[in-house]
Amino acid sequence: MEEDITILNMESGMLSTPLKNSYTTLPTTSNEGNSVWTDFSNDNGYVMNYDAHMFNTMGTSTAFSPEFSSEFSPEFSPPQEPSPTPIDQGNYNITNSSNNSSNVAPILNDPTGATASTAGGSQKAFVPCKVCGDKASGYHYGVTSCEGCKGFFRRSIQKQIEYRCLRDGKCLVYRLNRNRCQYCRFKKCLAVGMSRDSVRYGRVPKRSRDRMQEDVRVTSMTGESEVDTEVEKHQLALYDIILSVSQAHHSNCNYSEDKVRNLAHRPMHFPIERRFGMTNGEGLLPVGNIIEQQKIIMWETLAQYITPEVQRVVEFAKRLPNFTEFLQGDQLVLIKGGFFEVWLVRMSRMFDIQFGTMTMCDGCFLGRDQLDVIYNTDLVTAIFQFAVGFNSMHLNDGEIGLFSAVVLLSADRVGLSDPKAVEKQQEKLIEALKLQLTRNHSSDPQALSSLILKLSELRSLTARHNDVLMWYRANYRRLKLPPLFSEIYDIPRDDAAMGVGDVAVSSTHHISSNSHESPVSNHVAALNYPQYVVDGKGPMMEPTLKPDNVV
Repeated sequence: MEEDITILNMESGMLSTPLKNSYTTLPTTSNEGNSVWTDFSNDNGYVMNYDAHMFNTMGTSTAFSPEFSSEFSPEFSPPQEPSPTPIDQGNYNITNSSNNSSNVAPILNDPTGATASTAGGSQKAFVPCKVCGDKASGYHYGVTSCEGCKGFFRRSIQKQIEYRCLRDGKCLVYRLNRNRCQYCRFKKCLAVGMSRDSVRYGRVPKRSRDRMQEDVRVTSMTGESEVDTEVEKHQLALYDIILSVSQAHHSNCNYSEDKVRNLAHRPMHFPIERRFGMTNGEGLLPVGNIIEQQKIIMWETLAQYITPEVQRVVEFAKRLPNFTEFLQGDQLVLIKGGFFEVWLVRMSRMFDIQFGTMTMCDGCFLGRDQLDVIYNTDLVTAIFQFAVGFNSMHLNDGEIGLFSAVVLLSADRVGLSDPKAVEKQQEKLIEALKLQLTRNHSSDPQALSSLILKLSELRSLTARHNDVLMWYRANYRRLKLPPLFSEIYDIPRDDAAMGVGDVAVSSTHHISSNSHESPVSNHVAALNYPQYVVDGKGPMMEPTLKPDNVV
């Protein structure tokens, strides 16, 4: 059944000149809501653009508004025998009749309105999606992209989806296969410059329109649209690092922005009286003893929070590019030497200088006076100062993950067997971090230099922290600590100090970093430690650890 579509005669203002619906059988370029425009023109230059959404699925007509070129003839003659042009995979063929009396061609929404012409005839401008080559619908997350890739990138960021490639991580991404490998599609999104920090609202700004004009791909009368060229291999490698590190950080950090946004804050509880009591049977204990007991119970309680973070940092490290290729002894040295610094970087947003608090992942917080007891006033003051300076840089979680990786892979850690291999990988991480900072913090050319200075500040904090640990090492017989926590900070263990039901540990007081029996080395090798659970009232006491032996 043929349906008539009437158009408005511009001279008389009357409806005239019916068009058969065979002229309006419009193909679609995408199943993701992109508009398709078709051009009906005659020799006189009269041009009308029709939106595909003006027609319903049954082919009936609806009202529409024609658009005209600057010069037109009021007498419009529709093409006599047009052939609908199939549109597929970004290839747009323009059919030209033998007498050049009519053209049926797809006109893709070009926000820039850019066109081009050659000696052979006019050409229609085409802006492709920089990710898959489909028709771009606008400027999204920093680049010109289609609706499909815009939505895919938004979902990937919001839900923190972790993708994996079933091949070699080098799948080609184009319109017809873009849903086959989400890992490579997300990597391509990052490679072409998509960033969640580049969201645009409202009309496209002039600078963005200028960039879109540069991205226009001109479709010739007899050719096919060009596929967006791949970026350099070196830059792709950097984006691969950025993607891997960002995913590793999001999967193994409890202090990302979205996870701590709605925490319910409450003071941390320390059951000092239940553990020690406040009397010795003859009266109150001396003040010095009470302070030491407070120090011990606070340290043990904090250890229950920090031990799961050791596990997460180990997981994070193992997913860094080439980390598992280091000697196992070097992996252990890097984790033990860098854990405190990485933990501080992650915890920075949890320090509140105004209220003088440090908040843990479950919302429990410690005040400055409590932190002063656990550590000392000088160290706590320096930690708060570091947090204030670090937070002032306004890094996103991906950049914090990259900086954490740079911190962890420090080639000057004492005890490394192959520091050159570590240094080589750290240089790649710094280059990837520089790329992200240049793109996301273009107004701050000193951002990378400021972060490099933070490395020295962190090293100074580590030295002060080691001084504090000396007291706990000297009083190890009075402590009840998780073995993973004791190992990461080189605190000896004493079986005699353990009560019934306490954690079984090695009979040695201290396990060197070269021992295959250490909890950290077992953790690096097997990652079979149980998950530590934090309930509504604070962390649960740690279960007995039974790590697999390293083969």
